[in-house]
Amino acid sequence: MNAIENPRCVSAAPPATLALTGERTVPGLEQENYWFRRHEVVYQQLVHRCAGRDVLEAGCGEGYGANLIARVARRVIAIDYDHAAVAHVCARYPRVQALHANLTELPLADDSVDAVVSFQVVEHLWDQPRFVRECARVLRPAGLLMVSTPNRITFSPGRDSPLNPFHTRELDAAELTTLLVDNGFVAVNISGVFHGPRLREMDVRHGGSIIDAQIARALADAPWPADLLADVAAVTTADFEIIEATDRDIDDSLDLVAIAVRA
Repeated sequence: MNAIENPRCVSAAPPATLALTGERTVPGLEQENYWFRRHEVVYQQLVHRCAGRDVLEAGCGEGYGANLIARVARRVIAIDYDHAAVAHVCARYPRVQALHANLTELPLADDSVDAVVSFQVVEHLWDQPRFVRECARVLRPAGLLMVSTPNRITFSPGRDSPLNPFHTRELDAAELTTLLVDNGFVAVNISGVFHGPRLREMDVRHGGSIIDAQIARALADAPWPADLLADVAAVTTADFEIIEATDRDIDDSLDLVAIAVRA
């Protein structure tokens, strides 16, 4: 069965907003807004590459990104391993065909999509090479794989094991490139997500890092200072910069963004 021709979408009505689990970010929550916008900016920057194409989002989470892609794509299939997330996408985003599946066993035929999008997902997977090979299998010749993931060097500095308990293996730029090239892709282009001027000002106001300030409040399970909450709630995608590795030291980036072509 080709999932593009025969989508299976569950019909259970989920809550309007999915609960935070540590494995996905969701829109509409003030305290989550920084992370949401940091993820959303990558969708905004790359969505034009999906125009008029059949697109798979592997690991769709809440579904806001798949819905954004569906505005320009010919068709969007969104896959997630979490049943509640799939139900939520089906109920909230009718333009998206949502399926429950394991990302290392994609329920699509060979050569069935033009692009695969997988943002902030690969770091959660136990078998990253198998996942990338599955992406190559379902892509048509010269199809695009677009991946984002936290930069291990800045996300878990000085460590081989991730600080985030929900991550299995984080990657630096060289490791991400090797993962893609060794498992069916060529012409890998790497960019990085960086704080823009306004976020750099917020870093200064909050002791050098607005990220660390947020993490400290979360770990303390204490009320947020009003100034920190106001700054976090005010963040927009315009506060981030996506810069190619040729134009800035990629090891300083917060997240890595890779675009690769199926070999």
